[in-house]
Amino acid sequence: MITFFAIVIIIFIGILLLVFKKRNFKKLIYKSNLYSIKLNKKNKFSSNKNSFLYNQEEKKYSVFYKNSQRNKMFSLFKGDTENKLKALKIAEELADKSTLPILRKGLRDISPEVIEISALLIRKFK
Repeated sequence: MITFFAIVIIIFIGILLLVFKKRNFKKLIYKSNLYSIKLNKKNKFSSNKNSFLYNQEEKKYSVFYKNSQRNKMFSLFKGDTENKLKALKIAEELADKSTLPILRKGLRDISPEVIEISALLIRKFK
């Protein structure tokens, strides 16, 4: 009698393990399918008018971070050459069309380093 219950319990545990493994396996497959769908959606929406990636990598920044960096970039560009180079680094990091006004100002600057970096960054928009 005890062996019968032991066999029934072992079979019940085996069935439970199979069911849970199948669920985990289905979740794993479902997550991989969602990941590929998300990639396709990202590629679909990556041609945003204000978004251009210099090195063709997708960088994820929040709107708040982008706005704060843009404001910092515009304020830095009013300073000396060193601050202008820092502003151009921020423009390279943001890599979107909102940086074009700063890059155009950089082309008209006195410093040859600022002009060179601005020209390189603007060239990547073509």
